[in-house]
Amino acid sequence: MYEGAVQDLIDELGRLPGVGPKSAQRIAFHLLAADPVDVRRLVSALTEVKDKVRFCSVCGNVAEEEQCRICRDPRRDLAVICVVEEPKDVVAIEKTREFRGRYHVLGGAISPIEGVGPDDLRIRELMTRLADGAVTELILATDPNLEGEATATYLARLVKPMDLRVTRLASGLPVGGDLEYADEVTLGRAFEGRRLLDV
Repeated sequence: MYEGAVQDLIDELGRLPGVGPKSAQRIAFHLLAADPVDVRRLVSALTEVKDKVRFCSVCGNVAEEEQCRICRDPRRDLAVICVVEEPKDVVAIEKTREFRGRYHVLGGAISPIEGVGPDDLRIRELMTRLADGAVTELILATDPNLEGEATATYLARLVKPMDLRVTRLASGLPVGGDLEYADEVTLGRAFEGRRLLDV
C-alpha cells in the first residue's frame, strides 16, 4: 500500500479491463517517472476522447459525429448488416477489407451469469433497422464462445419471421495451426464447415 495520490492512481488503473494490481503499479510508477509533457498529453487524450467520442445513432459504433464514418459512407451496401458485440469487432472486420455492408453493435452478448439479458443489448434498435425490409441479409458475427453463440441463436430465432437470409461467420482451424493443438470444439466446427475443394 502506498500513500494518497499514488495509491489512488494504482486503484484507478487497476479498475481498467485486463490491468491487474501489478500492472497497475507498473503503469503508475512509469507515469511518475515520465516527462510531465508526456503525462499531460495522455491526460489531454483521455479528456478529449470523453468530450468528443459518442456512439453512432444508427449502428452503435464509436463516432465523433452523430453517425460514424461507415454509416455516412454512401458506397456501403444497405442490404447487408453485420451484427457484432463491440466496436473493436468492427475494427477487426474492417481490417480484412472483405465486408462492404453496414454494422450493428450490440454492446455485449447475452450472459445470464453476468446478468446481461436481451433487454440490456441494442437488440430493439436492430429490430427497428430491419423493420423497413431494406435489409436482405443479417450476418451474425458474435464471438464463438458460449455467450456469443447464445446471442446469435437468440437473434436468429427473433428474425426468423422476417424472411431474411441469416448467416453466421464460419469458425474452425486457424491458418498455420496444427491439428494436434486444436480443441475438440474448434475441430468439430472445422468439420461442420468444410467446403468442396475445386481443383
